[in-house]
Amino acid sequence: MNVERDVALSRFTTLGTGGPARAFARPASLPELQELLRWGRAESLDVAVVGLGSNLLAADDGVDALVLRLEGELASVAGSDGALRAGGGATNAVCLHRARDAGLGGFEFASAIPGTIGGGIWMNAGAYGSDFAAVLQRALVVTADGADWLTGAELGLSYRHSDLRHGQVVAAAELRLVPRPSEEIRAEVRDLNARRKEAQPTNKRTFGSVFKNPEHELTAGRMLEACGLKGHRIGGARISPKHANFIENADGARTEDALALMREAMRRAREQFGVELRHEVELLGFDASPLL
Repeated sequence: MNVERDVALSRFTTLGTGGPARAFARPASLPELQELLRWGRAESLDVAVVGLGSNLLAADDGVDALVLRLEGELASVAGSDGALRAGGGATNAVCLHRARDAGLGGFEFASAIPGTIGGGIWMNAGAYGSDFAAVLQRALVVTADGADWLTGAELGLSYRHSDLRHGQVVAAAELRLVPRPSEEIRAEVRDLNARRKEAQPTNKRTFGSVFKNPEHELTAGRMLEACGLKGHRIGGARISPKHANFIENADGARTEDALALMREAMRRAREQFGVELRHEVELLGFDASPLL
């Protein structure tokens, strides 16, 4: 069991911010993962998984936890008989390619989500009218006490939400997909990627969508654009001039810069529209919400 100490999480987040993790490990098998979870409990450490580091803001002062990045067989992918079996650390991009090669459709929406299977299930990630709840057959959730296969209903999947908590790790998942010609899959993915590139700052360092879409006629992005926030900057972070529901690392940003922008965005949405925006990004390393 190889546990590293004080590993800078800025190396593992797409925004490029975050202080050191007290402990960091890269389990490559289910027994390794279970051993690490038991060790973390013995050390009284919370456990978190970084995946590809998208949809994540880690505290600048560091994270007093055991942070995991799943590798090896925990990031493997195989498809057959209408199903895709993937490790929690498998990237959505690799899973989509394997599904396409196997002639399995239904996962095309994930081409817009630069993350992993485990992270997608953790937040029930979605795009372009679909989400993980629509394709998940079951997920293997591991804790220090053991492992259980759980369905989407048992995981409490809803809009950008699951009931999973730190200490619970999605080690594997089975996705139920449908037969579809590979060329049709390729064409739809090409179209979705073009739409994403047109609308989002795909060539900038961001952590993905900042806020969930509210129950309002305007999306979060349109609402923040109407608040005049496109291009608004605090420190090294700025709200994207291209899409107001994205925050970019413009120049040496810190997590606190991004949080300050989020607080300002929430204030303006509340004052101008009477809407309480809820953040989609996962906040790691904070004892209490830094947005209050």
